[in-house]
Amino acid sequence: MTATILAAQPVLSARRRWTVLAVCALSMFLVGLDTTIVNVDLPVIGRGLGVGTRGLEWVVDAYTVVLASLLISSGALADRFGRRRVFQCGLLVFGGASMACAVAPSLGFLVTARAVQGVGASMLSPVALAIVVSAMPDPRERARAIGVWASVFGLSMAAGPVTGGWLIAMFGWRSVFWINAPIIVAALVLVAVLVPESYGQRARRLDLPGQVLLAVALCVSVGVLIEGPRIGWTSLAATAGYALIVMATAGFTWVELHRSEPLMDLGLFRRPPFASSVVGAVAVFAALNITLLLNTFSLQHARGWTPLASGMATLPMALGATLCAPWSGNLVALLGPRRPLVLAGGFTAAGGLCMVNVGQDTSVLLILLSHLLIGIGFGFANAPLTNTAVSGLPQSRAGVAGAITSTARQVGAAVGIAAAGGLVAGVGPAGLAHATRPGWLLVTACGLFLLIVARAAHASEKASPTP
Repeated sequence: MTATILAAQPVLSARRRWTVLAVCALSMFLVGLDTTIVNVDLPVIGRGLGVGTRGLEWVVDAYTVVLASLLISSGALADRFGRRRVFQCGLLVFGGASMACAVAPSLGFLVTARAVQGVGASMLSPVALAIVVSAMPDPRERARAIGVWASVFGLSMAAGPVTGGWLIAMFGWRSVFWINAPIIVAALVLVAVLVPESYGQRARRLDLPGQVLLAVALCVSVGVLIEGPRIGWTSLAATAGYALIVMATAGFTWVELHRSEPLMDLGLFRRPPFASSVVGAVAVFAALNITLLLNTFSLQHARGWTPLASGMATLPMALGATLCAPWSGNLVALLGPRRPLVLAGGFTAAGGLCMVNVGQDTSVLLILLSHLLIGIGFGFANAPLTNTAVSGLPQSRAGVAGAITSTARQVGAAVGIAAAGGLVAGVGPAGLAHATRPGWLLVTACGLFLLIVARAAHASEKASPTP
């Protein structure tokens, strides 16, 4: 039987509610930071461990794939056993894995530790949002809080390369993992003191078959994308991978449609606004991670920039994301999600177009402008995508919808890294500019797709009142 949680949620003062948001945002900063902080460090890590580009892709994607695979189950665990308790466990796992990454003696050890880090991060991302939503019962206040939450998460994603470049210049590549320790300690203390315990209204059973099949489908899909250029897209190993992806996806769909409490409510995808917002979340994070990885290899390998210099080149992106994310949250609260989504799509597409004809002699100012435009697009995108995904749904389904959207973001990050890495793996400095052009076209396409999502959001606005 499904357990029903009847514990009353505490009513918090306005100051306490926003303090809870700040504490959760601090922890979410870590999740986003560790998604992108190693991007600018990959060439240095490769030299330190003696590995090539393709192996380095796993350093990023081991984290994002595991995070994407476990987000929904971690949310269900939090609803059943207590969100604060699971959040604290996530902080401990994340912190321990970060220390293991910092002392990794080999690539295999580092990739394994990054995967464990993803396990810890999966207990932070959906749980943080659930804690914030529970603390903010007013819809307008909640929309603004989601805007702040998205702003911090977006800032952490965009600021990762800058932070990583500075840390490498000062202390070496292992410091990008050591830096997590004091933040984890501070977060554990603040959560224990300030964040009240809360539970889901209904504690769902864990869907272990669905969880395993989802993890297999995601891991094999990303693995084929990463290894495909090396093993050959038509090789026996790649063909076996395609077959396994199809079987795992078909099995996952069958299991989810026949379970009373599925891991993923596939019925949500019958709503065009929800389906388009999920694919939109994949597109936004794919565009961001393609940009970051192509930036790293183009500037460091082709132009000879240091990690710090190439990280600093992403400052306009961080600035655009930081300024526009809270503005986007306010626009969603006042006007609905369509307008910020149009802005997100337009700016992202413009940023990608700036780089389509990139070459060795491309102006640095044009590169910085491109990063600024993509950062603005990223800043405008997150709050309306989350709002579109959950709008018009009862609260019992809104949590699952938000978790699926969070999963889609990490899937987009993993796919973006795999796609960009496939373009530049094994390419010499002289050929990097030409090799990156398909990636910039993909970034442009992701921006244009957001305009389609904006149209679906407009339909959602007509069907339900603005939050």
